Amino acid sequence: MSTEPDAPARTCVALILAAGEGTRMKSATPKVLHHVAGRSMLGHVLAGVAAAGADRVAVVVGPGRDDVAAEARAIAPAARVFVQTERLGTAHAVLAAREAIAAGCDDLLVVFADTPLIEPATFRAMRAGLAAGASVVALGFEAADPAGYGRLLVENGDLVAIREHKDASEAERRVTLCNAGLMAIDGREALAILGGIGRANAQNEYYLTDAVSVARGRGARAAVVVAPETEVMGVNDRLQLAAAEAQMQKRLRARAMREGVTMIAPETVFLSHDTRLGRDVLIEPNVYFGPGVTVADGAVIHASSHLVECEVGAGVSIGPFARLRPGASIGAKAKIGNFVEVKASKIGEGAAVSHLTYIGDSIVGARANIGAGTITCNYDGFDKARTIIGEGAFVGSNSALVAPVTIGAGAYVGSGSVITKDVTPGALAVARGRQFEKAGWADAFRKSREGKPKKRV
Repeated sequence: MSTEPDAPARTCVALILAAGEGTRMKSATPKVLHHVAGRSMLGHVLAGVAAAGADRVAVVVGPGRDDVAAEARAIAPAARVFVQTERLGTAHAVLAAREAIAAGCDDLLVVFADTPLIEPATFRAMRAGLAAGASVVALGFEAADPAGYGRLLVENGDLVAIREHKDASEAERRVTLCNAGLMAIDGREALAILGGIGRANAQNEYYLTDAVSVARGRGARAAVVVAPETEVMGVNDRLQLAAAEAQMQKRLRARAMREGVTMIAPETVFLSHDTRLGRDVLIEPNVYFGPGVTVADGAVIHASSHLVECEVGAGVSIGPFARLRPGASIGAKAKIGNFVEVKASKIGEGAAVSHLTYIGDSIVGARANIGAGTITCNYDGFDKARTIIGEGAFVGSNSALVAPVTIGAGAYVGSGSVITKDVTPGALAVARGRQFEKAGWADAFRKSREGKPKKRV
């Protein structure tokens, strides 16, 4: 066993640029607040840098973007928010957070809030480049079509320049290693490097890419970390948003299947960033998981079901065509069948709600059986009220349970009943009009209509 003391942990500030207007999205929602897999793009980036060990987070927003600032603080309460009052380039945006940089750190990660697919491992690799002695680490990718991208020019393993496409020579344009825009900078040198960036360009702006030449001019090294092109995808319009969603779904599905989930048609299953699926879960085609869903081992989610903010126990059967809304909790080995909707309700172990039923704001006891067409009438136009169905109770088909009401353990409710009062345990409750007959009425009615034309509608 080594007796050497552990190396001191490197401190890291993640600076997230979220000041882009995103006009190509053609949306009232700021670009970085559009969702991928149930989470804002800004949220994905905040989660990624946190997983990569960022100690502090600073977010740079545009003027009047309180909504973006609020999202950042909701996800990372300790995040500091800075405003870029003028749009004078990426380096200018970074220096809007000068105060956060000046507080000191070993590593400064500069990332963009519209690149939601960057993996924490990539951020860690960039930090490792700084730990290995580089003062600047740029993130690059091998482009299938490099046209329009800045090129990363490497000599003897060092990054010597980032050349914009329009400024590149013919030889440089044949380079396929392109700039993804993200950068890591030695925190001890960051202000000096950033402060050395001028506006010697046609746009008269401060470009973060010039950090490479400034660092090398100070006698420091620059390096490159390479990531897959699909990982560094930026989002500027709805088409790119859809492409990012598709890529994230591939990633989430692959992860789930590697962890023991069976998907019959993976390409038709949509997951959220926080979907939790146990082993031996089976998912049939066309299933949608919104945020906040947990499914325990051995459950089956049948085709065309929709789940959001709910819990599914071990061995449960859901669907087909079932909807679990927020607050639904389905106990082990229970059954939620076709065309059943459950909201803010707890379904006990082994209970069966097999078809054509709405259960809202309710507690259904273990092994209870809820017949087809049953509804819990939980809303009076002003308030929600609760229905309690005891263990082993049997509710007949086409019944309406008008909350607040309790069906006792082991009680029976006759089909077609409208239950407005509590039912005692073990009792039979029937609440419907009495059936009666008029002998011969149908024959007499038909005879009275003989010879008269039928109206067709």
